[in-house]
Amino acid sequence: MTLNAPSQTVFIIAVIIAIIAVVGYFVVIPFVTTYAFWILVLAFVVLAGGVLMKGA
Repeated sequence: MTLNAPSQTVFIIAVIIAIIAVVGYFVVIPFVTTYAFWILVLAFVVLAGGVLMKGA
């Protein structure tokens, strides 16, 4: 299995999702605050998927 650098688009999407999760942890946002940890995990999964897929 070879690892590739994620595209800039995938990286930016993962960072935006992570920022939403962190903000939701500190500020009460109805859905985001409840699932902040899982939203952060989703950001990591998106980034890991970008690393594992060629051309993503």
